[in-house]
Amino acid sequence: MKMPMRLLMLASLCAACWTSGVSANPPGAGAKVPGDFGPPHGEPIHAELTSPPQVPPPIHRNYPAKVIVELEVREVEKEISEGVSYTFWTFGGTVPGSFIRVRQGDTVEFHLKNYPDNKMPHNIDLHGVTGPGGGAASSFTAPGHESQFTFKALNQGIYVYHCATAPVGMHVANGMYGLMLVEPPEGMKAVDHEYYVMQGDFYTVGKYREHGHQDFDMQRAIDEKPTYVLFNGSEGALVGEHALKAKVGQTVRLFVGNGGPNLVSSFHVIGEIFDRVRYEGGVHEQENVQTTLIPAGGAAIVEFHLDVPGSYVMVDHSIFRAFNKGALAVLKAEGPENKSIYSGKEVDSVYLGDKAASPAPVAEARAAEASGTLTKEQQIKAGEARFTGTCSVCHQANGQGLPNVFPPLAGSDFLMADKRRAIGIVLNGLTGPVTVNGNGFNSVMPPMSQLNDDELANILTFVRNSWGNSGDAVSAAEVQELRASTKRPEGAAH
Repeated sequence: MKMPMRLLMLASLCAACWTSGVSANPPGAGAKVPGDFGPPHGEPIHAELTSPPQVPPPIHRNYPAKVIVELEVREVEKEISEGVSYTFWTFGGTVPGSFIRVRQGDTVEFHLKNYPDNKMPHNIDLHGVTGPGGGAASSFTAPGHESQFTFKALNQGIYVYHCATAPVGMHVANGMYGLMLVEPPEGMKAVDHEYYVMQGDFYTVGKYREHGHQDFDMQRAIDEKPTYVLFNGSEGALVGEHALKAKVGQTVRLFVGNGGPNLVSSFHVIGEIFDRVRYEGGVHEQENVQTTLIPAGGAAIVEFHLDVPGSYVMVDHSIFRAFNKGALAVLKAEGPENKSIYSGKEVDSVYLGDKAASPAPVAEARAAEASGTLTKEQQIKAGEARFTGTCSVCHQANGQGLPNVFPPLAGSDFLMADKRRAIGIVLNGLTGPVTVNGNGFNSVMPPMSQLNDDELANILTFVRNSWGNSGDAVSAAEVQELRASTKRPEGAAH
């Protein structure tokens, strides 16, 4: 008896759905659901895990395997910002945690170890697991112990994993998240570079860039008011010598996750347009994307090719997070210029801010201040680094300002006449007419009270001893005293 045409079409569609994306490996006889390609073949494979921003190499297998993943939880103290330490809870010793790469259809034997010196119990919830809790209930692990469970990677995509031990938000906020890639059976299209970038929001008792060790602030986390919003767990993780690297003519694939725990990311690369985005970690692609939303607990795969050299700045385009909370990273592309496409300059401090300069003088000045040996020369060098990204856009790198708009700092009689007034202007801002070197100016100097006492002191020491100026140093104590005497409305910058 002939099958009706409608049933034939349905049967064809079902068959197409079942085998879509599968190369020479159709579902085995025992397969029950899509993505289950039968029992594992061959000897077990130990997964190669990598620390961010590196990604394990692509998988070149046309069969499902048993993959053993061994991941250790470490509670470690690291810098969250220059001069600021924080105790992170991590998977594998890094924030984000180790990158896991498996193939759709693999059977994953997962081992979670909790380092004996840790203080807290931990577990893991992998969003790529099909089963209650994503493995959380099977992996609760006390310090010095190990747990084990097994799952089948049924769905291709890029998936977040995180700790789910109560209080869950606290564990995630301390850096306990990472990504697992489940490659499609036929693999992914080859690219020149793959990198691992993950955003997170952090909540400290101290203010942004307040030096010393900072503890987690539960109330700030509950109120969703982060002190820092960061890529890969630190302001310095992906800038300077740690910037990502590529060459003109190459294609870059970024696996971008958002650990949260609270904020949605508006991920953007300044100066690039994403050729393809697999949004929300799924299988569908969008093309020619400027900015892609990545929810907390979500991920995306973005690809773009590089046509001209330069520094490409990655940000959360909720823009205060980038320039005032740290959500900024850099990819440096080397190669020949193509002025028919773009004739701009290599580094633009408007975007890079104080990350455009070397952090070494700042770190040297901070160490000297802590030991009580800080010199005026060290302050000048540190101040120059901060001035580059904070003040040079308006006042110019040579201190000449802009005629009729921004007064000069070079040889400025107004600046040098009163040190305390100069501190107050930078700290609290200035609006209205002023006369500098006989010329009138009437513009706005916004308050820079978000700067730390030592940052502001070093900038002023640099300015007061450059471009023909000669003055004594400005101390952090002088800035602190004036700051303390300034009343500010609730919620204003400190």
